[in-house]
Amino acid sequence: MKREIVKTADGSTTIHLPELNEQYHSKHGAINEAKHVFIETGLYHVLGIQDYKDLGILEIGFGTGLNAFITFLEATKLSQKINYVGIEAYPVPNEEAKLMNYPEELKVCEKQSIFDLLHQSSWETPTIISPEFLLTKRKQFFKDIKDENCYHLIYFDAFGARVQPELWTVEIFEKMYNALQNNGVLVTYSAKGSVRRAMQEVGFVIERLQGPPGKREMLRATKKSLE
Repeated sequence: MKREIVKTADGSTTIHLPELNEQYHSKHGAINEAKHVFIETGLYHVLGIQDYKDLGILEIGFGTGLNAFITFLEATKLSQKINYVGIEAYPVPNEEAKLMNYPEELKVCEKQSIFDLLHQSSWETPTIISPEFLLTKRKQFFKDIKDENCYHLIYFDAFGARVQPELWTVEIFEKMYNALQNNGVLVTYSAKGSVRRAMQEVGFVIERLQGPPGKREMLRATKKSLE
């Protein structure tokens, strides 16, 4: 399948798949979307609820490594230990990852080697990126995830339901629910009614929140404690 490197509205790059008319990030701004959906509405939300000695994050769709890289930057700034697990069935080749301009656009060019390491690190093996950031990448289909009660936060960043509806089903969200600890949170850029209903069916409590640039709404789902 043909793949093109394109610039989004905020100047940051993404990968475009012409045959699917789909991109890895929003055309309205890859960095802006990542910061709004996953950092501001996800990471800072859970850190505002309680303190974590070691915060567990699961990313569904490791992709270009943008969400992991920004999370690393925030972990460093906050001195917050994060155990980050990224799931990806079809890893982005290193030669494509090198064409992503995130360190430059985030004005942290001195961290280019860290961004490179996120992609060059081995799959299936934990890699210490920094004292605050432990990365484990797993090459895995989402339907095969069997983690239980492991994570405090999930970044759900799969391709959209228009092109991969099988990734936005009750079956998948049940796996996400099981993977979270009580009071754990899942955030996603999607606000489709079918997605919200699938989340609710497995037990999530849903919030519809303001979306990133170019989207009216997004969803945040919480696994409420039964206590």
